[in-house]
Amino acid sequence: MSLKIRIDDSAPPYEQVRAQISEQARSGVLPVGYRLPTVRGLAESLGLAVNTVAKAYRALEGDGVIETRGRNGTFVAAAGSAAVREASLAAQAYVERVRRLGLAEPDALAAVRDALRAAYGE
Repeated sequence: MSLKIRIDDSAPPYEQVRAQISEQARSGVLPVGYRLPTVRGLAESLGLAVNTVAKAYRALEGDGVIETRGRNGTFVAAAGSAAVREASLAAQAYVERVRRLGLAEPDALAAVRDALRAAYGE
């Protein structure tokens, strides 16, 4: 088990770092408690600017995917507790919005499915 990141021209580098770490954590390739490389170390190994990797780590921490433990390092966080809370809040806001718009449940669910397919390329 190790972190594998490949950078190409498909998206901004920080987004590729964020998405790949997030997916590897979500899928279990990187287990809870896995220690990530330092920002500087990962930036050097990928040939990226330190600020690019720092931005990705900040986004991942905000999403609850990773946690920084001061000088001890950065680790894959316990399975999505913060991310699940954030998604639940977003779902509640969405439900309130579609009710105000007068959408029926099947139409609201179809909109979510379409957005997820677009986001995940399915």
